[in-house]
Amino acid sequence: MTLASHFSYWVTVLLLMVGLFIVMARENLIKKLIGLGIFQTAVYLLYIAPGKLIGGVAPIVGGQFAVYSNPLPHVLILTAIVVGVATLALGLALVVRIKEAYGSIDEDEILLMDARDDTSPEPEAKDG
Repeated sequence: MTLASHFSYWVTVLLLMVGLFIVMARENLIKKLIGLGIFQTAVYLLYIAPGKLIGGVAPIVGGQFAVYSNPLPHVLILTAIVVGVATLALGLALVVRIKEAYGSIDEDEILLMDARDDTSPEPEAKDG
């Protein structure tokens, strides 16, 4: 067994680490979404890599075929891509809304603004 025979798994691990690092290390919400997209791509790779067998054919029953490729991972990944696109669209919509409300998409600035609002004294209600 050589390292080259598991190339897709090495790429998957590398993409997982890069995506997770971007999500954890960056403060910009758009960059966090990009990191999540990279992480998702690595998961797609992880599921698709074992789905194809060298010399395998589509699962059509016939006497001349002995090795079949499993189509299930590909179908599941197609569904995962659709869900991923919808999740990314929702995340981008939330970032736009956060930008409108706070004027920033930097996580530290948003948390600082929230902390400042929580510590400010409440205006007294006037009875009149």
